[in-house]
Amino acid sequence: MLTNQVEESLKEAEGCLRNALHWSAKNEKPFVNSTISEMICKIDSLIKTDALIDKLEERMNGNGEDKGSWGTFFN
Repeated sequence: MLTNQVEESLKEAEGCLRNALHWSAKNEKPFVNSTISEMICKIDSLIKTDALIDKLEERMNGNGEDKGSWGTFFN
């Protein structure tokens, strides 16, 4: 689980990158825009993947809202 400080910092960085992308779209070469977009995507994926892994671990341990057995899915 990402700590609140890490998640907030990542979201702040994502916001700054979005601002940079806004300005670079008007003035910079396409590869600059592409690279900034990739960084935004990776930050977003990191946050969402971490949340997904947390849910899967909770389910596997029988905790949380989605508690229950996996059945034969992984057998």
